[in-house]
Amino acid sequence: MGYSEEVQGKRLHDRFNKNMMKTLARCIWVPCPVIIGAGPSGLAIAACLKEKGIPSLILEKTNCIASMWKLKTYDRLRLHLPKQFCELPFMPFPAYFPTYPTKNQFMAYLESYKNRFGLDPVFNKTVVSAEFDDRCGYWRIKTVGLKLEETEYVSQWLIVATGENADEVVPQIKGMDDFGGPIMHTSSYKSGRLFRGKDVLVVGCGNSGMEVSLDLCNSNARPSLVVRDSVHVLPQEMLGKSTFGLSMWLLKWFPVRLVDRFLLMVSRFILGDTGKLGIRRPKLGPLELKSRCGKTPVLDVGTLAKIKNGDIKVFPGIKRITRRAVEFVDGRREDFDAIILATGYKSNVPQWLKEGDLFSEEDGMPREAFPRGWKGERGLYAVGFTKRGLLGASFDAKLIAQDIELQWKPETASLLPYYIQPPTP
Repeated sequence: MGYSEEVQGKRLHDRFNKNMMKTLARCIWVPCPVIIGAGPSGLAIAACLKEKGIPSLILEKTNCIASMWKLKTYDRLRLHLPKQFCELPFMPFPAYFPTYPTKNQFMAYLESYKNRFGLDPVFNKTVVSAEFDDRCGYWRIKTVGLKLEETEYVSQWLIVATGENADEVVPQIKGMDDFGGPIMHTSSYKSGRLFRGKDVLVVGCGNSGMEVSLDLCNSNARPSLVVRDSVHVLPQEMLGKSTFGLSMWLLKWFPVRLVDRFLLMVSRFILGDTGKLGIRRPKLGPLELKSRCGKTPVLDVGTLAKIKNGDIKVFPGIKRITRRAVEFVDGRREDFDAIILATGYKSNVPQWLKEGDLFSEEDGMPREAFPRGWKGERGLYAVGFTKRGLLGASFDAKLIAQDIELQWKPETASLLPYYIQPPTP
């Protein structure tokens, strides 16, 4: 039995509408800034914009805010700096929080921050490319969801807030594939309890490597630490004040090199000569080195005491790894049950951002040093790439919000409910 022309026409019309809705769902015009990343930096810039009456769309590749903190950090982690230096704009930490909040306390603070400013990130959206379209004069941000569905967002402003620590750095060491035990990055490490009674080699002597070694030691494991390069180790507190806070105060009155001399003098008095422990100091002072190269000094929370009494061994660089042992460049050879790579993270911006002016393709960091690296061309911004932690992110966020405010047209806000929510097929 055939269908009437009216019925056939209705079916064709319905099919056309359905296909059109699917097409619309894959390409969404967003008349407000698009922020990539729902970490502290992304939340900070969204809040700064909200305070100026400017909405934003936050795209986040995972299913939660601050995924690096929540999913890729160890249990014992605390903020390395006092809380007053880590707060986001317009909202201090609760007064009852300790000076150095725990990981869970910091996550609770970020959740409260998100709720206070009514921020609602779109989760499970991985950005695969972002490119400025000269034909239409807008940024085109392509994403992939959990079911590999593709969505493209089009906006006048693109704010990169994916951070300096987006992807793990995993070095290629000769013989790694032959090792008979587990090799993991610190992003997968949670607690030393799993390594009780084991000989564990920690590769890397930054803050993470030092703290993981201490955690292993406190969990009755037998850790060893690879210190390949020179590094500054400072006490977390000096003269009853945080070393960072004291440094910031001294820099108001004295030049960097004089402050560095003071820090090293007090550090030697408190910690002793770290060179005797196998931890050589760089030629440049800690603050000058941080300013020039972005290399952060280690703030000791008890690891050096364990090294001094022999609970943590120190080794130089690795020559090669065998099935059960590690050979070091000084000729020593030791057996280990597990290896933990505290080798840090890197920016992933070059993988998806098709732009060569603001960000360097080599390291995914802004080409201009702080405080000039927050703004690019054609509505492109960077927040949280300052090598100065949350203080730098807050500084960027305020500047970006001020800059976008000069370009914002309030009448476009009425379009948001339609364009930000993709149509349902």
